[in-house]
Amino acid sequence: MNTVDLRLSILDQSVAAAGRGHDETIRNTLALAEQAEAWGYHRFWVSEHHSHPSIVGTAPEVLMAAIAGRTRRIRIGSAGVMLPHYAPLKVAEQFRVLDALAPGRIDLGVGRAPGSDGRTAQVLNPDRYAAERFPQQVMELQAWVAGRDLPTGHPGRGIHAYPAAPTAPSVWMLGSSDYGAQLAAHLGLPYAFAWFITDGQGAEEALALYRQTFRPGAELSRPYATVCVWALAADTDAQAWQLFESRARWRMDRNLGRLGPLLPAAQAGREYSPAEQLALQTLREHALVGSATHVAQRLRDLARQLVVDELAIITWTHDPQAQARSYQLLAREFSLDSQVWPQTLAA
Repeated sequence: MNTVDLRLSILDQSVAAAGRGHDETIRNTLALAEQAEAWGYHRFWVSEHHSHPSIVGTAPEVLMAAIAGRTRRIRIGSAGVMLPHYAPLKVAEQFRVLDALAPGRIDLGVGRAPGSDGRTAQVLNPDRYAAERFPQQVMELQAWVAGRDLPTGHPGRGIHAYPAAPTAPSVWMLGSSDYGAQLAAHLGLPYAFAWFITDGQGAEEALALYRQTFRPGAELSRPYATVCVWALAADTDAQAWQLFESRARWRMDRNLGRLGPLLPAAQAGREYSPAEQLALQTLREHALVGSATHVAQRLRDLARQLVVDELAIITWTHDPQAQARSYQLLAREFSLDSQVWPQTLAA
């Protein structure tokens, strides 16, 4: 892995912000995708959450269609579709339509987690045991997305996901534990580890397991992994840490079971309990926050440590301009606009 040529991508979750409508938040995601392409980012992913007071991106396939109409080069993906909620055939059809809109640029990231609380998950799919069929669902999805028929005896044999086209979406496995790593390796899929969820716990072990047990498949001949990591850059260290107060407050509130929109940095400060102060200290010690030069070096170090050729950056700020500025500064640090990547399946 050459950190000089480290690929950078973006994961945007359409995060709610106090004083801003959810509709504006969705439009800000579209605007950021356009800017990401201009700055040279490799791919732009959006997520799926349901009935979540902080994250209002509920339909990645719809959002991806809008992004496809506004971009020409950047890969577009879901991070991801929570497959146990849905029929794999319908998901395959949706993403084949997306591939028709943006040929060869679509990533179909899938996950097993509900992306919601238990009650919401049951409303989405009353079958409480749907997640137990996840491996079978992924294999069916792979076949339908790639245009292959299902095995003899399968009830879906002879059924096809249209539209047919010369290209097809790239299926990715998302995860934050050994489970996703092992399944990705077994099925020969690219793998994305959610570092921002676990604060890095288990990342090295999961990535090592993925590489050691990887079996080449029809779409991917060698293991390919990325890590989704939270980072925030600004013109100065002081400015970056001030902006970070919004996320710090959100994390402390989440630990107490309170979920809501991001507060402006100037309003995010409050008196924290001793336990919260300890948690905040740990959060700040591990956070990738600061000037662009500092954050870029931390990202290079992380990529070298994890032996990955790509990182997907997720950044929360109350001010969308501050979020965009962070991505712009990092693009300059990595000279992204001077790099040209081949549009291969997992690239």
